Amino acid sequence: SHSSLVLFLCYFSYSTEVGLNRPTGSTRGNAGFRIGSDVDISLVWRNPEIQDEQLLRVQRSRKNNIFHGSSAESILGKVRLEALQRPFVVLWKMGKIRSLYAQKAEPATIKNLKRGVASMLMMQLNSGKMLEVNDASGKCLVEYKATKDQVIRIKHLDTCKTQEMGFTTHSPVLGVSGKSASETVITLENGIIKSADVEETHTLSVNYFLISHRQSLTLKKIELGPVEVAGKDAASVVKSLDDKLMSVGVMVEKVKTKCKGCPTLMDTWKAVRSQLEPDSLSKAKAPRSFLTLLHSLRKASKSEILTVLRNCSKTVLPQLVDAVTSAQTSSSLAAILEFLDFSKKEGLVLQERFLYACGFASHPTETMLQSLLELSQGKIGSTDIKESTVIIMGALLRKLCLKGVKEMLLAGPDSTRVESEVQMYLLALKNALLPEGVPVLAKYAESEVGAFNTIAITALQRYNPELITPEVKKMLNRIYHQNQRIYEKNVRAAAADVIMNSSPSYMEVKNLLLSIGHLPHEMNKYMLSKVQDIMRFEMPACKLVRQVMKDMVSHNYDRFSKTGSSSAFSGFMARTADVTCTYNLDILYSGSGTLRRSNMNIYGQSNNALLHGLQVTIEAQGLESLIAATPDEGEEDLESFAGMSALLFDVQLRPVTFFKGYSDLMSKMFSMSGDPINVVKGLILLTDHSQVIPLQSGLRASVEFQGGLAIDISGGMEFSLWYRESKTSVNNRGALVVIGNVTVDTDFVSAGVEVGFETEATLDFITTVQFSEYPFLVCMQMDKTTFPFREMVSKQEKLPSGQTFSSKRSRDQLVPGSEFPLHLENSNMCKKVFEQAVHAVWFP
Repeated sequence: SHSSLVLFLCYFSYSTEVGLNRPTGSTRGNAGFRIGSDVDISLVWRNPEIQDEQLLRVQRSRKNNIFHGSSAESILGKVRLEALQRPFVVLWKMGKIRSLYAQKAEPATIKNLKRGVASMLMMQLNSGKMLEVNDASGKCLVEYKATKDQVIRIKHLDTCKTQEMGFTTHSPVLGVSGKSASETVITLENGIIKSADVEETHTLSVNYFLISHRQSLTLKKIELGPVEVAGKDAASVVKSLDDKLMSVGVMVEKVKTKCKGCPTLMDTWKAVRSQLEPDSLSKAKAPRSFLTLLHSLRKASKSEILTVLRNCSKTVLPQLVDAVTSAQTSSSLAAILEFLDFSKKEGLVLQERFLYACGFASHPTETMLQSLLELSQGKIGSTDIKESTVIIMGALLRKLCLKGVKEMLLAGPDSTRVESEVQMYLLALKNALLPEGVPVLAKYAESEVGAFNTIAITALQRYNPELITPEVKKMLNRIYHQNQRIYEKNVRAAAADVIMNSSPSYMEVKNLLLSIGHLPHEMNKYMLSKVQDIMRFEMPACKLVRQVMKDMVSHNYDRFSKTGSSSAFSGFMARTADVTCTYNLDILYSGSGTLRRSNMNIYGQSNNALLHGLQVTIEAQGLESLIAATPDEGEEDLESFAGMSALLFDVQLRPVTFFKGYSDLMSKMFSMSGDPINVVKGLILLTDHSQVIPLQSGLRASVEFQGGLAIDISGGMEFSLWYRESKTSVNNRGALVVIGNVTVDTDFVSAGVEVGFETEATLDFITTVQFSEYPFLVCMQMDKTTFPFREMVSKQEKLPSGQTFSSKRSRDQLVPGSEFPLHLENSNMCKKVFEQAVHAVWFP
């Protein structure tokens, strides 16, 4: 079918255009450009033995070329213009490009455009799927649908392997997703391509961007061609045409861009540092400046970064450490490790900020994990930092795999008799979620030490239910039902949570329900509330619970009328087509009215993945002596203790202790200011995505998404013997900025779109308990303040030699605050608490 080309020179018109926009925007609002030219294609040689192996000479015609004329050189420059007009040769076999020959010294952008034209000639006359190696888009799976005079070529872009590897955030919930499609319709006439039209689209992340790309090749006329060049093989023929031509590959190559007039790292730092002062961390300007600094840090050398670190004020230095660590380049890691001295106690805040930034790293390297391993084996001045180092190694191990670290964490709990060190290793395993860690955690779940039980069971709760084996379930049931010994209430409650969340059997659910009524008073109420929450919120175990409750022995008034103040409640914070955000609040009291465990969780669900966005747990024990109350069974000898543990974006952080021991408790009681204790404060790189999309025309679309979060989480516990009242609070303050941009830059013309949004929010969870009488009054409040939300879109097109077109739009709104709904019983109790508070003020 290709033999007819022997006699002819074919004249085509060629065009390619690219448009960038929001998916909801009209094409008239696109930022982009169009390149058009006439292209002459002639057959110069065919293999005497294999007629379908041919060399095609492709040349841009000087006629009807948008770059031809007085302005062409001013737009392209002399070197690029000459390269563009220089012919290139394609080895074409059975409708497929085998090689592309051009001069190696030509600018990469021009060679890429030539590759784009060559890719239009890819075809086959039989339907079917195949892997095509030589294509501008990369190595891709391609499907052909052929009829008599038409071939449809569908490229499965999600299969394409390219030379440019980007990176994306580890969590699919925080990452950038996309859909791509490419279809070429080729029309044939007497075996010759009459037209070829490409439609290619890329939609990126929650409808942020749409890249629309078209190519068109249309036959205009056919004339007699030149005399065929003689030769035995393609390589010698190409050499005879132009000895500077060489095979350069068809896949789009990287283009090195030089930034003219870009600010240095020190210039950027001077411009943003005032916005990174501690007082600014709850404002959107902090994460916005953090992202600006991050881009500059990623281009900087180790010496430049060290200069900035050594010339920074004390107040801003922790935020700079966040940014340097989050940059995740070899230079930034080397600089921060040289700057921080872990052998000294003085730099504790900076050291912990470095470690937490490592834990939240979007695409950590093995070098980062290896550095932490070496750090943990060296001299560390603070035990808190030693604990944080090992705990964060667990978080990195979930994203990477480094043999030495894995073995160390799995063997860790058994390698020491120091209680705090065992807890450290268990928390690290809670972060790592290694399948091999399940037996280790199961062993410590039945330990004699209550703290080990709690950490091990809450760690198992984070595992995929498929990894909770029948043996582990038996162990959890032994703990809950106290078959072998007595356990603390919070340990039993945690075991019940794991059983209910791990595909429980009918008998397991029935036994849990039958236990209600035979538990310590407040635990009865907690378990009852938990079962009701499972049904109301339609959790996975919901159907089985309803099935069991048809049995009147399990479901009767006596069992389901238990009173108390403990509770469990789940609800929706936000629901959209793409993301679901839920919260749940669990609170368990001792029979005396003192807090045992308060647990607040926030989850995000998107792209069929779950993100544990936040967990703040306040635990207390041994407080009965303060109010001359009797402890519950199994809790008679517990040491007075209160502390808080936080898990943020799937990373367990080092727990914080409010007080430990009776003497510490009494000293804190009389010195308590009511000010909350900080758990985590800093700047987090939440979303981080970098990608280059090679378009079939040879153009390259660069995609960048970054989301920066300034966060401040604190918690406190107040205790008043005078008013017989306790109050626990968890305060979450944050500012979020997400910026995404897509740019198509060819050196001589560029277009780009940037979208972003920013917000500032506060979420407070306060629990007030009045235990002057029984049943004691408990009021839980979860408040979200009114917060601003701003959306921005900007578009730009420019020629380096000419004018720049740009447009900007933004939309501001205030989202009203609200109190998240909890159960009706809580609302009634809050009314009583507030009434008594008013009465106490007026009639002390």
